[in-house]
Amino acid sequence: MTIEGWTQTLGAGPLLAIAGAAVLLLLFLIIKLRVHAFVALILISLLTAFATGIPAGSVIDTLTSGFGSTLASVALLVGLGAMLGRLVEKSGGAKVLADTLINTFGEKHAPFALGVASLLFGFPIFFDAGLVVMLPVVFAVARRLGGSVLLYGLPAAGAFSVMHVFVPPHPGPVAASAFFEANVGYVLIIGLLVALPTWYVTCYLFGKWAGRKWQLPIPNILGEASAEHEANPPKFGVVVSLLLLPLVLIFLNTGLSTLASAGVVSESASESGWFQFLLTVGSTPVALLITLLVAVLAIGIRRGMGKTAIEQTLEGALGPVASVILITGAGGMFGGVLRTSGIGAALEDVLGDLGIPLILAGFLISSIIRVAQGSATVALTTTAGLLSSAVLAADLNELQLASMVIAVAAGSVIASHVNDSGFWLVGRFFDMDVKTTLKTWTVLETLIALMAFVIAAVIYGVASLG
Repeated sequence: MTIEGWTQTLGAGPLLAIAGAAVLLLLFLIIKLRVHAFVALILISLLTAFATGIPAGSVIDTLTSGFGSTLASVALLVGLGAMLGRLVEKSGGAKVLADTLINTFGEKHAPFALGVASLLFGFPIFFDAGLVVMLPVVFAVARRLGGSVLLYGLPAAGAFSVMHVFVPPHPGPVAASAFFEANVGYVLIIGLLVALPTWYVTCYLFGKWAGRKWQLPIPNILGEASAEHEANPPKFGVVVSLLLLPLVLIFLNTGLSTLASAGVVSESASESGWFQFLLTVGSTPVALLITLLVAVLAIGIRRGMGKTAIEQTLEGALGPVASVILITGAGGMFGGVLRTSGIGAALEDVLGDLGIPLILAGFLISSIIRVAQGSATVALTTTAGLLSSAVLAADLNELQLASMVIAVAAGSVIASHVNDSGFWLVGRFFDMDVKTTLKTWTVLETLIALMAFVIAAVIYGVASLG
């Protein structure tokens, strides 16, 4: 949000000091004083707004703008995804998928199988939507085999994260490709070369280690299937089709958008009614709504579930995720205040001319902006815009340009913490307190960033030799 007629007079040093103090105070309130995260985030957002000099008359608008914009992207996805997840869980569908995965890959390899499935689902589907849709399967496998939810949840959640950050047609790498005039096809190839080994080491192997270290119970946020439904579950093919349906619909949107941005689809065609209709059908909220309605018919009504039972199942899905939605929105509020305060712009002025290798500069600037204000998308696009002139002037080849995109994307995911709405989404869905989320999810995201940057830098170096 920009405030008309107001200019930030504080420099980067004071702004970063305020942001750091705000984060420390927030952690103190939540961890030591046990203040509810929703209340603490609102309070700290308010104090930070005043401390950074945002005009008093614009403080409330700044808070509600950050809160509302986050809810606009999260509330519909989490609400519809939770309804779909609970219906799949209560019908016995999640158990069918869990049993099939275990029988196919074996109990020992179940976390790996969940991660690979999430990588495939994560190709076209965004992080939060994919996680919500996959959770009932993750929880069902965890209940069947026992052990910490982290053993099964981190490989799956991490898979959606690496695909969302590094692989087109997700918006971050596509936007950075546009700034750097990089070939999206090369970015896709390099993104996969970076994402797959990074997922294996930082999500799968780290998830196995974290699962042994922190024994966390399986959350009951999506409910459990009754004995009757587990004895007569829907067919495997039906349940898989339901999970594939949003993937296909969302890929329709992302695929067409990528074709349009690449110039494959003409401007007149992209503005036509049929094209816009397909984009709307493939938008994540609409895709999840369509999938939910199909699920109600396929595993609800057709299998003898009464209208009242279906209504109660869907209604029961919203209560447990209300806290997730509100806390995630409040996390977006805090990040929005930090962005409005001008931290990103101040960092641009200070870091614009680092005198270090271009690819390292991209990673560092993106990392600092990410840590300061929370949003990976803002960090990535801000850094790409800042460095675009230098990158275009450097006469890099296609592989180097693609590596630059991935390096900036790597910085944008580092150190997910309390000003990142994704931090709260994962922590609440896995029923973790803030301290445990910092020790697990924050560390995992940092490992993703560091390993991905190292691989991208090696590819960049090798490409420069040719």
